[in-house]
Amino acid sequence: QILSKVGFEWECHDSQPWDKIYEELVSFIEEFGHARVPLKYPPRPLLRKWVDVQRQSYKAFLKDGASSNLTEDQIQLLNKVGF
Repeated sequence: QILSKVGFEWECHDSQPWDKIYEELVSFIEEFGHARVPLKYPPRPLLRKWVDVQRQSYKAFLKDGASSNLTEDQIQLLNKVGF
């Protein structure tokens, strides 16, 4: 919270936008029928890490809302695909 107040930039400039990685998750779900990305998924090696971060953020949102970096729209999109 303190870092946010002083304008800390949370996203790296070379990171992909949330929506783009979400679409990759949607493609994965369409292909495999679930969102349980394996630890090693060669077509998209970092997708599992992204999924883990989203799950942690969602749990934080459920706990107190304030410590999550997910927006309500993002949570709705994840819920929509059965995340």
